[in-house]
Amino acid sequence: MAYLPAMAIIGYAAALEQFHPTELLDHSRLAEDLGFGGVMAADHFQPWVPKQGHNAFVWSWMAALGALTKTLTFGPGVTCASFRYHPAVVAQAAATQGAMTPGRFWLGIGTGEALNEHVMAAAWPEPHVRLKMMQEAIGIIQKLLTGEVARHDDGRFFKMERVRLWTVPDAHHPVPIYVATAGPIAARWAGAHCDGFITPGAGVEKLKMLLGKFEEGARAAGKEPAKMPKLLQLHMSWAKTKHEAVEYALDQWPNGGMPFPKGDIRTPEDFAEIAKLVRPESYKHRMIISPDMDEHREQIQQLVDLGFDEIHVHNVGRNQKEFIEAFSRQVIAKLKL
Repeated sequence: MAYLPAMAIIGYAAALEQFHPTELLDHSRLAEDLGFGGVMAADHFQPWVPKQGHNAFVWSWMAALGALTKTLTFGPGVTCASFRYHPAVVAQAAATQGAMTPGRFWLGIGTGEALNEHVMAAAWPEPHVRLKMMQEAIGIIQKLLTGEVARHDDGRFFKMERVRLWTVPDAHHPVPIYVATAGPIAARWAGAHCDGFITPGAGVEKLKMLLGKFEEGARAAGKEPAKMPKLLQLHMSWAKTKHEAVEYALDQWPNGGMPFPKGDIRTPEDFAEIAKLVRPESYKHRMIISPDMDEHREQIQQLVDLGFDEIHVHNVGRNQKEFIEAFSRQVIAKLKL
């Protein structure tokens, strides 16, 4: 059973594609000290654009995060268990982390992006095929996380010989699996087959639709959707002036101003070429860019009221320490959670 907090968690999105891993550990510890309740860690083999400049291995980083923090819940937002990793390897990694930090770790799974997964030099499938691959991969992971002997010799996409995991979390703290989705089919499937779901920030009507589909799937499987975690990752740009906030967005997060699916773009250099077309107005209805923390707080309050249990915020600028301190005072302290 997934852990559901008594009140909504405001988390810190650790952008491992953008910052040195040691720097992000410092930011995460500061965030914990100042009232953030969780961390969502990016799993990237490449940054979106070269200026972001990093690609630290998320599983090494999360092990350090678990050891250096006390109460933060955390997980990858998200891992793809279909290309770079075989599902059995993801299951082993998740079981180990869950055993070391009982009740604190969750496993976020998605269908993947070519930017990170094409390094294996395999053919890149269409989205509906990637969805089926993710579903099969999650089935393997779920079997292995029980600690029982499992096999998968009749799969369409994956094979696994008879095996078991010997190091698993205790029975009172199983690792919950949350599915990343921005569409209705995967949201409904996540409700029926997994423990929770993760989605990026979007318009209210779209988010209501995704929540509804997730709840529909959960009820069809005999579950109580109100008890299942619903996570959201929210990008924003905050600085002391509007000009600085806009410059941070354009320089560090141009991908946030690209109004199209990004799953098939393969290199940071390709994204950098597309970024030349991004303008300040490209972020409208996609990401709040503002020096006014009240504006950011109002958006987050709306998302809490909508029913999200965890909202992980990513300020896209390099001003992370300043942001964490100001956000703690001016947003977290004033939210009705």
